[in-house]
Amino acid sequence: MARLKVVDRDGIEHTVEGRTGLKVMETLREFDYGVAAICGGMCSCATCHVYVDPQWQPRLPPAMSDERELLMELSHSQPTSRLSCQIEFTPELEGLRVTIAPDQ
Repeated sequence: MARLKVVDRDGIEHTVEGRTGLKVMETLREFDYGVAAICGGMCSCATCHVYVDPQWQPRLPPAMSDERELLMELSHSQPTSRLSCQIEFTPELEGLRVTIAPDQ
């Protein structure tokens, strides 16, 4: 399995096994890092908001309009913000580093 690096809200970095073919959110919600994923990946709640490490941003597919709109509504949104429910974890994303965004 490919590894995923996660910085929790306390600033501690964890390396976890990412599950290819699933959304990053599905891996993150299994851990106690603060990813609630209330909507279950429907891109409607932003409780899976993460900051993608800038070096990884260009490797991800661009955010679709519904994701961009939701992110614009968040007070903690940054240029590297993404909803982890919209990022499919692939072998090419081995080593992807994300930081869990503050609770909205």
